[in-house]
Amino acid sequence: MKLTDQQKIRIGVAAWSFQEWRGSFYPAELPESEWLEFYGRYLPAVEIDSTFYSVPAENAVRRWVEVTPSSFRFSCKLPREITHVCRLRDCTAELNGFLRAIEPLESKLQVVLIQLPPSFTPKDGRQALRKFLIQLPKDFRFAVEFRNAGWHRPQIIRLLENCRVGWVWADTSPLNQRNLAPFEFLPLTSDFIYLRLLGDYATKYDGAGKFIHHYDKLLWKREAALESWALKVERHLNEVRNVWAFVSNHFEGFAPETAQRLAQRLGYELPLPSEAEQLAAEQDKSQLNLFSGSGD
Repeated sequence: MKLTDQQKIRIGVAAWSFQEWRGSFYPAELPESEWLEFYGRYLPAVEIDSTFYSVPAENAVRRWVEVTPSSFRFSCKLPREITHVCRLRDCTAELNGFLRAIEPLESKLQVVLIQLPPSFTPKDGRQALRKFLIQLPKDFRFAVEFRNAGWHRPQIIRLLENCRVGWVWADTSPLNQRNLAPFEFLPLTSDFIYLRLLGDYATKYDGAGKFIHHYDKLLWKREAALESWALKVERHLNEVRNVWAFVSNHFEGFAPETAQRLAQRLGYELPLPSEAEQLAAEQDKSQLNLFSGSGD
């Protein structure tokens, strides 16, 4: 792959705040307030999951910008109040309020993700989707993730193409199919690819709602799936300006390493923090604390 092709591709994780990563990705003593800054030294992009639950405070958004490198990029989820509560209807005020809140991300914000619930079907949602997409502002880029197969229709592809909205490529295949190459409905409706390797969410909780796994290392490998997705991305590289790929812990058990494995299949290295680097970061932190306390 040519360097210019590699530069189109940004691979990251869906969120950065995972307690399970303490000691396996983040240094054990690093405070949570410094996790994003540390994350940004190794991974070039992140999908902000917290915006799905609430509109972020302005000071939080400004801090995200300040602590990440100039080349770092964000995507963020549209609040569930818009997608799941309002179901895209009569939500202009909520949409405008959210877009004002994330404005400080400015050039670092690449895509706003519209994740629709499985219960949102064409039968009751087609007109709502059309009205919503048509009124989206042109100074943001948007991508839609459909979780109901009823949307897989030519007229919906044309709608997204006309609105220049991306169609999210998402892999939610069950764990027992992890050794199979995924067969997905993959329209390309905009000038970018937005790929989400989400995995099997049934691996997260047991019947009582308790966590099943500790996501600090690879638990199951999806070799065929990673190879297949890398080939799909490479096949369309000449047609797009950017590729955004975000990985969940549920895909293989430890998202940073999955991101690294996908990067390798796309022909480049994505180094993760070594134990030595984690130790050095902790020592730096200890020295800073020592010096900051010396003037008391």
